[in-house]
Amino acid sequence: MANKEAKARIKINAMLAEAGWRFFDEDSKPANVVVEQNVKISRKQVDEMGEDFEKTVNGSADFLLLDENGKPFIVLEAKSEAKSPIVGKEQAREYAKSLYVKYVILSNGNLHYFWNIEKGNPQLITAFPSYESLKSSKAFSTDPSRLCNESVGHDYIAITQMPRYESDPKYVNPETRSQFILENGLRFLRIYQQRAIKALQENAKRGKTRYLFEMATGTGKTLVSAAVIKLFLRTGNAKRVLFLVDRLELENQAQKSFRDYLKNDYNTVILKDHKEDWRKADIVVTTVQSLLFNSKYRRLFKPTDFDLVISDEAHRSISGNSRAVFEYFLGYKLGLTATPKDYIKNVDVTHLQSTDPRAWEKRQLLDTYETFGCESGEPTFRYSLLDGVNDPDGPFLVNPTVVDARTEITTKLLSEEGYAVVNKGIGSEDEDEEVTFYGRDFEKKFFSENTNHAFCKVFLENSLHDPISGEIGKSIVFCVSRKHASKITQILNEHASIMYPGKYNSDFALQVTSDIPNAQMYTVNFQNNNLRGHTSFLENYRSSKTRVCVTVGMMTTGYDCTDLLNVVLMRPIFSPSDFVQIKGRGTRIYDFKYKKTSGGNEEIITKEKSTFKLFDFFGNCEYFEEQFDYDEVIKLPQINGKSSHGEGESGHSGNIEPFESRVPDSIKLLTETQIGLEGMKIDRKLYEKFEERVRNDEFIREQVEQGNYSVAENYIIQELFNKPDDYIDIEKLRRAIDLDRRINLREILDKIFGFIPGFKTKQQLIEDEFEQFKQTKAFSPDKYYEVKIFFEVYLTDKQVRRIFEDRNPQLLANCPTFSIGDLKALGTDNAKMVIDYITDNVHLSRFTN
Repeated sequence: MANKEAKARIKINAMLAEAGWRFFDEDSKPANVVVEQNVKISRKQVDEMGEDFEKTVNGSADFLLLDENGKPFIVLEAKSEAKSPIVGKEQAREYAKSLYVKYVILSNGNLHYFWNIEKGNPQLITAFPSYESLKSSKAFSTDPSRLCNESVGHDYIAITQMPRYESDPKYVNPETRSQFILENGLRFLRIYQQRAIKALQENAKRGKTRYLFEMATGTGKTLVSAAVIKLFLRTGNAKRVLFLVDRLELENQAQKSFRDYLKNDYNTVILKDHKEDWRKADIVVTTVQSLLFNSKYRRLFKPTDFDLVISDEAHRSISGNSRAVFEYFLGYKLGLTATPKDYIKNVDVTHLQSTDPRAWEKRQLLDTYETFGCESGEPTFRYSLLDGVNDPDGPFLVNPTVVDARTEITTKLLSEEGYAVVNKGIGSEDEDEEVTFYGRDFEKKFFSENTNHAFCKVFLENSLHDPISGEIGKSIVFCVSRKHASKITQILNEHASIMYPGKYNSDFALQVTSDIPNAQMYTVNFQNNNLRGHTSFLENYRSSKTRVCVTVGMMTTGYDCTDLLNVVLMRPIFSPSDFVQIKGRGTRIYDFKYKKTSGGNEEIITKEKSTFKLFDFFGNCEYFEEQFDYDEVIKLPQINGKSSHGEGESGHSGNIEPFESRVPDSIKLLTETQIGLEGMKIDRKLYEKFEERVRNDEFIREQVEQGNYSVAENYIIQELFNKPDDYIDIEKLRRAIDLDRRINLREILDKIFGFIPGFKTKQQLIEDEFEQFKQTKAFSPDKYYEVKIFFEVYLTDKQVRRIFEDRNPQLLANCPTFSIGDLKALGTDNAKMVIDYITDNVHLSRFTN
């Protein structure tokens, strides 16, 4: 026990020093800690404490942190490593109250909690706050009563946009009011959006600091977020807000929305564009991946830098190890999600492999609700797709017409014994990298010319058409891979040139994937109805010339194209959150309008969007909805006299499109002979030359600064690698850097452009991963070392992973790194928790040599 107490004390002292506190001796007084500018922290006298250092004299605290005036500032209650820090909660509360202190830290050296006893519960933290950060936070006095009592009317945002809008003659006049609102972009909260904010206020009144809004895609979560942000900033309960997204394209979209809604009162910035002056902003937008990479969030921010953290698409942006970013910050937390907790019906994850996508998704959804204190499955506020369709003040959403066009082969993809998908969730900002299939002869059965032509023909012949121009309605097609998207785009353009001669110039369909230059701009132009110009079907009608965007995953989340009429699933979907998001692309209401001029008279023709078509070639709807009642059932046509319904029936041709694998590269380096000093110098010079070329390349710099790593990496591979002057490649760069693990090209780019100070060793990466694990998973403090040892072994030992994957624990009897006795000491529940976490969140290729 004494050893664990001593270890706890050593670790606590180290963490205090890391946060800017340091000990010193002053006369005969006990040891003291001095913070910058002579701010002090004093520790109690330990002479009479005996063996148990937790037993205090006269009930005093283990550590007492003083401000610059020598007054009590923070009570730090320390426990031994064998005990949970929470057991000292009430003891610390009473002592803090007696000293009129509101801040408490609870720690056992390994796990740490920060607690403002005047509001909320202790929050798990990974680092102690500095005096400077808490001093500024304390100076910023919050008033929860103002938060709860603030009146949020329907024009809460509109007043910020235009404070005197109500007195403007164009608004006062009912005949010009609608046009006035449209021209000025005024946004008014709907009744259900006001109810969402009211629900938050009611929960805040009950002392809750975490909230979860479950709102269907298209119901205005960003607008509600803007109202919540204004509520917290206006009432003095936040001085700065962090808005977390999980996609690069959502950064710009969120910034644009917040500026449109709040720019007159509050400043919004994207972190990557304001690395040096983000503190001047009221709202900071960033992707969670950029903060998670190499634990950047701990270097950039203090835990008190943001008083409100909002997680957009919370089931993705704070799932797994990304939750460590979310939990790092103190204060209020709001999560937004469109995916209900029970969306996967009748799925018992205990009977599924840990890599099964349904098991992964179920775990993430459960974690999301638990993170926000909604273990019962009831969020702070809920508004579903059916609520939006049936709202008496609406409708605000439209239901799809689902078109079933499955084949026998594609249906097998959704069977228990058939195919599955490995999806690491938010491990990458590039969604095109996340669609990975494996199975028996999948590419041979599906990626045939016949099947692709059949899919395209069914779509073109059964799609909804624009009610004004009569051309095929704007559509998004979701494919398996970039190569598949390229092939589908080509086929659609070939069909369109025959169906509509002279109307298109190979621009009826465009591929929109992250490897296409300006792909992000394509999505914006498609939304704004000027992709490749305007339609040639009807003069002066504003609609995009390009009718179909073919993608993999770029346009799934947060993409608002309200006049979309067709959503086409040419790939299976195993993630319910992805399915909800993709389906949600078409649910928004829209009025098609055209100003018709005849004989000097003008007529406004208006057609209401009443539905959209969801083409389902893989039975995805049934997979998620259980025997979905399809509105249309279409048999796939025969192409060139061959049916596309089954391999026995069709006899597929041999012209098969190559399958594009996304499985992380696990090939080990070949054993090499140690080279001498001269060779090492050559390798270093090679790397330095490469570094200089990359740093001076404006295109690479621009792509990296914008976060388009996949584009930058593809460019380097094509333009710099394996050229006659030096034949440099990734393996030569790895040898030059000489790390004990496989380094990837993204890390090299971050080092070249100064985003990371250096390359971390394997052990440093393991420590980082365990810190994030510790932040998001609860386990008994007395199992701390057993859990940590197994975490490291499972990360680095392929034999141990195989034993657990094959469920043969008896083989541990001959395992040199982890024994049966080690497993008994760890416990099977803890082992499963570690395995699930690593499976869901950690890319093991980073830890290979």
